[in-house]
Amino acid sequence: MKLRIGQGFDVHQLKEGLPLIIGGVLIPHTKGIVAHSDGDVLIHAICDALLGAANLGDIGTHFPDTSTEFKGIDSKILLSKTSELIREQGYKINNIDCTLCLEKPKIMKFVTEMKMQISKAAGINFDEISIKATTNEKLGFIGREEGVSAMAIALLIKI
Repeated sequence: MKLRIGQGFDVHQLKEGLPLIIGGVLIPHTKGIVAHSDGDVLIHAICDALLGAANLGDIGTHFPDTSTEFKGIDSKILLSKTSELIREQGYKINNIDCTLCLEKPKIMKFVTEMKMQISKAAGINFDEISIKATTNEKLGFIGREEGVSAMAIALLIKI
């Protein structure tokens, strides 16, 4: 059995009046994510973890922010396409572990829906996804609520 592990990281700026989409879920908040796509920081980190594990580059390689094709795109579509690339390379996603870092809003009540959206887009079981959240203890750009970041680790199995 051949195992591959990859990590992903993403960060986006927050701005008043924009939608806040994290893990495929629209979260009520006064600030949202500034981005070329829908800016789903969690799904972007997951895509990078998956692509890294399969040695396929990063999200910008496959879905460049200079392309009009991806302007405003739903990141769940990017995750579906990424998962397809993983399967084409002969891998199965074993599990994904994520940490979201933002000061506000609290997101734990949205985690179940996030896991459902991610599992559907990635084509994996709900219980193969872990999502945790933390604050930055009011330090730095995250602490000042100027941005949000996410980290993800994915384990692939050669099939």
